[in-house]
Amino acid sequence: MSFFSADIRTLDDLFLRQLRDIYYAEQRIAKSLPDMIDKADNADLKRAFESHLEETRGHVERLERVFDSIGKRVEGVDCPAIDGVIDEANEIFGEITDGEVLDAALAAAAQTVEHYEMSRYGTLIAWAKELGKHDCAELLQQTLEEEKAADKTLTEIAEERLNKAG
Repeated sequence: MSFFSADIRTLDDLFLRQLRDIYYAEQRIAKSLPDMIDKADNADLKRAFESHLEETRGHVERLERVFDSIGKRVEGVDCPAIDGVIDEANEIFGEITDGEVLDAALAAAAQTVEHYEMSRYGTLIAWAKELGKHDCAELLQQTLEEEKAADKTLTEIAEERLNKAG
């Protein structure tokens, strides 16, 4: 299905499509984080990934509550954007032999994912409010705040410890 396919006719349709997109993305992220945890050498980075894995599982559950709230079946749709970010990161990780450089790459990849999520959640919140789905907007806002906090933590770790020339 293309992004703007014939079955998207209303803002409600678009909201549902993007909800399914982020649901898929959160599931893909949850599957990728354990590998990133294993690859990380820096203890703070490892802890940040472990914490965010737990949050991500909560994001999936929260999205399921949003689906329930609007009376729609819980379902993801392929998200080429998140697939591309994760696939590219995995390719780069395979080319790095230095642990400190790998940690910097891991943090950068995670922040790319966070920024995608923040963009998607911000849009979904705006649409939910416009559509009068205020309960959905509240749930999505909780997740957006957690994504922002994860991004801030990654920035702090990177600036204090990882982004240093050897």
